[in-house]
Formats: sequence, structure tokens, C-alpha cells
Amino acid sequence: MPVEPERIRALNLASFRSTGAYVLYWSQMNRRVESNHALAHAAELAKARGLPLLVYEGLTCTYRAANDRLHTFLLEGVPDTAERLREIGAGYFFYLRARRSDPNDVLYQLAAQACCVVTDDYPTFIAADHNRAVPGRIGVAYIAVDSSCVVPMSRHEKQAWAAYTIRPKIQRELPAYLKALPTPRVTQAWNDQLLPPGTSVLRTEVTEVNIAKLVAGCEIDHSVKPSPSFHGGYAEARKHLDIFLEHRLRRYAKERNEPARHATSDLSPWLHFGHISALEVALAVKAYAEEHRLIANEFLEEMIVRRELAFNFARFCATPESLDALPNWCKLTLAKHAGDVRPIVYTLEQFEKAATHDALWNACQNEMLIRGKIHGYYRMYWGKKIIEWSDTHEEALRVMLHFHDVYALDGRDPNTYCNVLWCFGLHDRPWGERPIFGQIRYMGLDGMKRKTDTVSYIKEIAELTRTGQDPVWI
Repeated sequence: MPVEPERIRALNLASFRSTGAYVLYWSQMNRRVESNHALAHAAELAKARGLPLLVYEGLTCTYRAANDRLHTFLLEGVPDTAERLREIGAGYFFYLRARRSDPNDVLYQLAAQACCVVTDDYPTFIAADHNRAVPGRIGVAYIAVDSSCVVPMSRHEKQAWAAYTIRPKIQRELPAYLKALPTPRVTQAWNDQLLPPGTSVLRTEVTEVNIAKLVAGCEIDHSVKPSPSFHGGYAEARKHLDIFLEHRLRRYAKERNEPARHATSDLSPWLHFGHISALEVALAVKAYAEEHRLIANEFLEEMIVRRELAFNFARFCATPESLDALPNWCKLTLAKHAGDVRPIVYTLEQFEKAATHDALWNACQNEMLIRGKIHGYYRMYWGKKIIEWSDTHEEALRVMLHFHDVYALDGRDPNTYCNVLWCFGLHDRPWGERPIFGQIRYMGLDGMKRKTDTVSYIKEIAELTRTGQDPVWI
């Protein structure tokens, strides 16, 4: 089944190489075989030209805040990907750039023999930087494909004001896009003899048993340990999805904002690293709900509308990591209250050590430090308190982004920037004016105690902090 044209963008004017030995798919963000429109389009191009397909995936030691947690999670997905690509007849070249002195041109070496390069269309972080810088230097046709959103990002012509403005558009478009994408098959099987001379020695073999050794040999921050709760790869993502369907979906509508009840999917790490697609998740939830006569509207709202609002924001915003991205009313009210006295101020180091006076906030921070994510509802409270306890609004933003960069398995993507800036008023409305926040929505501890079981959550995270392990698999 051909990939919808509106998902596909040519990012340079270079031609297809008539003498190319294969089609090259550079898997930057969607590291999977299932429900991957970029891989499917690359396979279509290969089939049309009678060529094999080579998939390249790289991991460098030089990305911002590179550490053991992020490296481990990503590497845990590699064996899954390698096996699934073998099954469909495609080649797979994984390169781990362990040290800064290691080669940094493997993509260009592989592209030199390619008919064209297909990659992921993604609006933030490294992929966005690459998709701006690489097309003009690659010397061959460079095509980006949107496989992150159910409704392609290109279907929206401008930045949406809030969920209520983008929701009708998405709902109108969903019937055309909320459909299964068949797993691609290649007609010309891959042969390693097609690799450019000298490149085969650069390929990194990743197995379940050598991941820790590979990570230990990388020139990265080794102080941030892997998550005891979440492990990378498509199989792990499917396991979490199945548990959500069987044990949590029926509770989701009523209990999703109750962190101690564990009613959410917890899929954000795998969605971030591309080990599973939002399309596959949405289809699975929709089918399960229909079969078991459940209502899944609340979950699909979060998975599709809210998530794609974030991608829309990141696509049209030049500075998604800055307060400059806020609407004017937010900027004005924050400027008005920039000089307000902060009764309590904590340093980055105090925040990092979860050393505040607030036991709930400390528990949220410890969940981030250990598990690598915070429940979405408490993450809002966590962010609001950082604003309240920081010298400036700019410092509060810096602190939030720093923790997401270093510790979060679901950080540095459109949802991260959108959710962090929501704490400063993005996609929200003005509220009653108060010190520090101005007209930005406030969240307080008393409200959390009324609405959620803070005692059970604090107790759970205390046990996690004490043992470093979850008492039960979640």
C-alpha cells in the first residue's frame, strides 16, 4: 500500500542516483519495522527500482546529556529491529560511535553508494538539526517521511491555538489515516557485499548480553543509571501495551489522573524512541475497546489530539525550548510578575537532589531520577512548583528542560517542550492573577491532596528510592 503523499517531503533538489546499489533508510526517530511509513516508503522505492533496502541507525556519544540511561534504552531496541529487518529481507547497519575520535561520517559513506536516502520527518532535537544540515551535503535525493503522527503534520497549515482548535480538524481527517499500515516486504534480498569498501568493520553488533559492555565503553555520562522500570525495544513496548489493554484501559477514564493507581499506558518512552508507533497503539486500543464494549475516547484524545497538538506546535515554532514561544498574553503576565518576591528559592542542585520542603514534589523528582519519567498529572504539579521556587521564570524553564534532558526517557520531543511550556501558559487560558504566576494557572499541594492519593504515591516512591527497584512490575 503506497504511503500517503502528504507524509513525504523532498528536502533537497538532488536527483536519484541511477547507479545506486540500494535504497538507504536512515532511521533517526522511528526505530521500528511495524507501522513505520518512512520504512514503508523506502521499501516502495526499492521495489520500484529493483533494488535492495539498507536501514542505517546510528547512536553517537556527542548528543546533549548523553548517558547510560538513554544509551541503554536505545540499544535495547536494536536486537528487535535487527531481527525484524532480517525477516522482511532488508539489510541493517547499526553504528555505535563510542568516542569522539571515532568516525562521524558513516551515513555519508553509505549514502555514497545509495540511490537515495529516506529518513524520518521530525520537528525537534537531533533529527530536526540533521534534516536542516544534511540534505545540502548528502549528494543524492533526500526524502523525509512523517511516521510519528496519525494525521500527518502537513495536514495542518498553521500553529493551532489550543486543543479545541485542532481537535475538529483531526477528527475530520482521522477516517483517512487511522488505518493499519502493512509490514513492508522487499523483493531484492540484502547482501552485505553491497556495502561500500571499508564500512563493514564499522558496524556494531548489539545483543542482549553485550549492551552493558557497549555502554560502559562509551564516552558519555555514566552517573545516570538505566531505568529499573522501563526497557527499550518493540517487544517491551508491546508488553506494556497489552497490559494496558487488559488491566488498565477500563480504568483509564476514571483513574488516569491518579498516579498511585497506575491506570495510564506508560508508553511515552517507547513512543519517544520510536520503538512503537502512535498509530499501532491507537488501532490496538480502538479494536480492544470495540471488542470488549469499552469507551476509549479519553485515551484516544491524549494519544492523538493532545500528542499531535504538540507536534503541530513544534513544527511551526522556531524556538520550542524558549519562553519566546509563548502566546503574548503569557509573555505579558510573566513580565509583569518577573520581579515578584519568591518566598522560597531552590538551586538546581537542591532540585536535583529532591531536597525541597515538599514531600510530594520530592517524590515526583525521585520518580524522574530513578524510573526516568513522571506521571503526567504530577509532572504538571512538579513543573508549577519549579516556577514558584525559582529566581526567575527563565531559570525555571532551564531547570525543567535540564532534568528532561538528563533523566527522562520521554524527554526532548514535541510533547516535552509542549508540556513544559504548558506550565507557563501554552495551550491554556488566563486565570485569576496571583504573585509570580500572574494569570498563569496555579497548582497547589492542597489541590493535589484533594484530587489524588498523595500518601500512597509518596509511600510507593519512598520504597522505590530505598531499593532502587519497583516492588512490582508496572
